[in-house]
Amino acid sequence: MTFRLGLTGSIGMGKSTTARIFRDEGCAVWDADEAVQRVYAKDGLSVEPMFKLFPQAVVEGAVSRDRLKDILKQTPEALQQIERIVHPLVKADRENFLQQTKSEICVFDIPLLFETGSNESMDAVVCVTNDPDVQRKRVLERGTMSEAQFESILANQIPDKEKRRRSDFVIVTDTIEHAREQVRNIIRQIREKLGHA
Repeated sequence: MTFRLGLTGSIGMGKSTTARIFRDEGCAVWDADEAVQRVYAKDGLSVEPMFKLFPQAVVEGAVSRDRLKDILKQTPEALQQIERIVHPLVKADRENFLQQTKSEICVFDIPLLFETGSNESMDAVVCVTNDPDVQRKRVLERGTMSEAQFESILANQIPDKEKRRRSDFVIVTDTIEHAREQVRNIIRQIREKLGHA
């Protein structure tokens, strides 16, 4: 049996770093953002259906995220049409990954885990968290978005407090060492559970 562990957390909370630690500790890790990149890539499974709906979104045989952003600015209701194409393909990618893996613990790195209802298919959920000031500082220091964009993303995500409440495990990402210690503790608990199942 493969244990399915959902990994989530708001932007800037240290989720990608935590996913790397899980991978370093021997877990298989599936990344939702990478799956989206695969279905958007040249000859990816979303290219043809996306071209039928939004031909301007396809550039040189791949779906352009920049073009999608432009479409959504002009037509916000297009989001549902895009999601109807992309979500089933990403879900199929995830199921395929699960079938192929030999690892006893599979970590599913899904930023919008609760928002999309993906938590329902997990055996347990871990939420990464940190102080809101640290979160804001981390995001703005990347230099990839403005404060307004950051606030907009936060507004579309379930609040950190609620994510923590709904999770089975919480990892505080104040230092790499502390995060690694918490990851190891979670893995140990899951392995004990698997051993007694």
